[in-house]
Amino acid sequence: MDIPVDPKLTGHAGHQHVPPDSRLLQPGAKVGDVALKDPVCGMGVTTDSPHKAEHAGRSYWFCGAGCRSKFVTQPESYLTPTGAPTETAMSTTAVVAAVTSATGTKYTCPMHPEIRQAQPGNCPKCGMTLEPVLPALDDEENPELADFTRRFWWTLPLTVVVTVLAMFGHSLGWFDMARQSWIELALTLPIVLWAGWPFFLRGAQSVWNRSPNMWTLISLGTGSAFVYSVVATVAPQVFPDSFVSMGRVAVYFEAAAVIISLTLLGQLLELKARSQTSAAIKSLLGLAPKTARRIAADGTEEDIPLANVHVGDKLRVRPGEKVPVDGVVVEGSSALDESMLTGEPLPVSKRVGDKLIGATLNTSGALVMQSEHVGSATVLSQIVQMVAMAQRSRAPMQRMADAVAGYFVYGVVAAALLTFFGWGLFGPEPAWVYGLINAVAVLIIACPCALGLATPMSIMVATGRGATHGVLFRDAAAIENLRKVDTLIVDKTGTLTEGRPSFETAIGASGFDADEVLRLAASLDQGSEHPLAAAIVTAAHEKNLVLDKPEQFDSGSGIGVRGTVAGKALCLGNTTLMTQIGVDVAAMAAQAEALRAQGASVMHLAVEGKLAGILAVSDAVKATTAEALATLRIAGIRVVMATGDGLTTARAIGQRLGIDEVHGEVKPADKLKLVEKLQAEGRVVAMAGDGINDAPALARADVGIAMGTGTDVAMNSAQLTLVKGDLRGIATATALSVATVANMKQNLAFAFVYNALGIPVAAGLLYPFTGWLLSPMIAALAMSLSSASVIGNALRLRGAA
Repeated sequence: MDIPVDPKLTGHAGHQHVPPDSRLLQPGAKVGDVALKDPVCGMGVTTDSPHKAEHAGRSYWFCGAGCRSKFVTQPESYLTPTGAPTETAMSTTAVVAAVTSATGTKYTCPMHPEIRQAQPGNCPKCGMTLEPVLPALDDEENPELADFTRRFWWTLPLTVVVTVLAMFGHSLGWFDMARQSWIELALTLPIVLWAGWPFFLRGAQSVWNRSPNMWTLISLGTGSAFVYSVVATVAPQVFPDSFVSMGRVAVYFEAAAVIISLTLLGQLLELKARSQTSAAIKSLLGLAPKTARRIAADGTEEDIPLANVHVGDKLRVRPGEKVPVDGVVVEGSSALDESMLTGEPLPVSKRVGDKLIGATLNTSGALVMQSEHVGSATVLSQIVQMVAMAQRSRAPMQRMADAVAGYFVYGVVAAALLTFFGWGLFGPEPAWVYGLINAVAVLIIACPCALGLATPMSIMVATGRGATHGVLFRDAAAIENLRKVDTLIVDKTGTLTEGRPSFETAIGASGFDADEVLRLAASLDQGSEHPLAAAIVTAAHEKNLVLDKPEQFDSGSGIGVRGTVAGKALCLGNTTLMTQIGVDVAAMAAQAEALRAQGASVMHLAVEGKLAGILAVSDAVKATTAEALATLRIAGIRVVMATGDGLTTARAIGQRLGIDEVHGEVKPADKLKLVEKLQAEGRVVAMAGDGINDAPALARADVGIAMGTGTDVAMNSAQLTLVKGDLRGIATATALSVATVANMKQNLAFAFVYNALGIPVAAGLLYPFTGWLLSPMIAALAMSLSSASVIGNALRLRGAA
C-alpha cells in the first residue's frame, strides 16, 4: 500500500492509493504507527503505548505489562518466521476480515475479546459461552441455549420434588428420615451429574487453566453441599451427634439441586439477553439485497446473486428495489432513502454522476449504475465490520473492574473458608452445619460475571445503536471520551461545506487571458483527486479547452501543487506558496480579496516564476451545518475553524456560521499544533475533518471525527466516523456517549454493591443482630439474576440518542 502523503491543499490533494476495503478499518491506528496490534493478545495498540519491547531489530508495542512480560520471555512463540505476529495474535481487522471470508466464523468471549477460536466453545478464562465475532442472519439457535434449556426442563420436576420432600417430608410422615435421605439422593443424582455437569466441567477447566471464575465458585459450592449430603446419607456414623436433626444427619440435597436449576435458569436468561445485543448488526446485515439485475454488453438483463457482481458491472435498480452495491449513477435519476445507513430521514436526490450506497432504497425513478465497490469493500460491509470491532473493544472504565476480578475468586474462596471455620468454631449448634451452609451461600452468591459484563454489554448495545444513526465509533475509548469534549476544531471543505465545489471564475494577469489560466491550471490539476481540482478540470472540459498532460506533479508542500506542463514550470496554490517561490501577487491582491470576501477559495497560478492569474472556486455550506453548530454551542462546546483556504475566505464562512475563532492558510502541521496548543491549555479537543491533511490532527485529538464522505486516510485516523458527513451527528454521538457512560457506571456500581453486600450477608454477619441467614438457594437466585440484570440494563441503550 502506498502511504498517502499528499495533503489537501488550498483545496488540493495528490493522487492516493488506498485499498477500498480500508475505508473504515484499522482501529487503533495512528499516523506513523509501526505496530498496530499486541503480538500476544492481538488487541489494537498504538506507538503511544508505554509497554514496548525490542526483538530481532524490530519494535513491538503491547496493551499492558503482562503481555509484554510474556513476549519478552518467549518472543518466538508469538511470531512467525518472518517476525510478524502469529495467527493467534491476529489483529482485530484481520479477524473481522477472516469472519467474512471462506474460512468461516470466528468466536470470541464478550468479557475477554482477546480470546479467538474457529469453533464454538467456552472461554478458557471465564468459562463464558463464546459467541460469533460477527453474527450472521442465518444463525441457528445457540447450541448451548438449547442444551441448557433441555437440562433445565428435564430436571426441574426432580428439583421440585426434592425441595418439597426436604421442606415437608418430615411432617407428611410418608417415609422415615433415613429412607427419605436415600430418596433425595436418588432424585438429586441426575440433577447434579447430568444437569450440573457443564458447571463442574467448567470449574475443573478453570482450575486446570489457573483462571478461577464463576464456575469455580459454583462447582465448589454445589459440590460441597452434594458431597457432604452423600456422605451423611451413606455413612452417617462418621458425624458427631451435633449433626443429627429429626433422627438423621442433616442433608442438603435440595440446596445442590435448587442451585443448579436456578443457575441453569440464570444462564438461559443471560444467553437470551446477550443474543439481543447483536440485533443492530443483524439488522444491518439484513439490509443487503440477495440479488442484482446486471445489464450485459449486448443489452440483455438477468438477475444474478449479489456475490456474482463485479467491479465495473452495469446494474439496473428499479423503483422499490435496493441498490445492490456501491457505485455511481450512469443513467436516470431518482430519490433514494439512505436512512438505514446514514440516519438521514429524507430521501436524497440522485442524478448521473452521483454516488450510490449499497443497500439503500430506490423510492421512485429507475436507475442504471456502475458498480465501484463490491463484497467486503462496500460501505455496508465496512460499517458492519467497524461496529463488530468496536463492540469487542475494552472501555478504559473497565480496568478497575478487571483488576478486581483478577483477585475476586481467591477473595471469595478465602471468605468462604473464614465463614466455615468462623461458624464452626464460634457459632451455635449445629455449628459446623451452619458453617458449611453459609460457606456454600458465600461461594454461590458471588458473581464475577456481573463485573466482567458491566461495560462490554453497554458498549455492544451503544455501538449498534450509533450505527443505526450513521455514527460509527471505532472503539470503547471513543465512546467514553467524547462526552468530555469541550472544544471542536472543524475543517472547512467537506466538513462545513458540501465538498462538491464549483468553478467560479479565472482572471488573467498581464499577458494571460482567463481561458489560458484555466487551461494551464486544469492541466496541472489532472494529477490531483481533490474536489477543488476536479471542479477546475471539469470547468475546462466544459469550455472544450485542450489540456496537456503534466510531465511532473508534486503536491507534498501542504499549500499548493507544482509541476511541469508543456515544458513550463507551473505552481498553483495560496499566497504562502507564492511567497515561498518568490512570486509577487500584489498586482491581483485586491481582486483576490474581493472573491474571498464572497466566500470563494482563491488560488494563484504562477508560470515560470511569474504570476499568470487567479482562479476562484466556491463550495456551498451544507444546509445542516448552521443547525449543527448552534446545537454544539448550546452544549457549551467551543468551535474553532482551521482551513487551508485563505484567511479572508475562512472569515467570510466563519461570519456566516457564527464561528468567532478562524485560522486560515494552515498546513497539516499547523492543524496538529493547534490541537496540541488547545490541549496544553487543558481543553479536551475533538477534530472534525475529511481530508488527508486532517489526518495528523485527527490522530492527535482526544477524539478524531471523520466525515464518511471524505478520504480513507481521515477515517482511518479518526475515532468516530459520521457516515453522512453531517455535523449534527456529533450531537447524536455525544448524547449516546453520555448515556453509555452513565449506563456503564450503573452496571459497575450494581456489580460492586451487589458483591459488597451479598457476600457479608451470605456469610451470616447479620445473624447476631437480626437472626437472619441467607439460604444458598436464595443466593443462587440472586447470583443467576445479577448478570441478567446487568445485560438488561445495557439493553436500555437501544432507546438512547
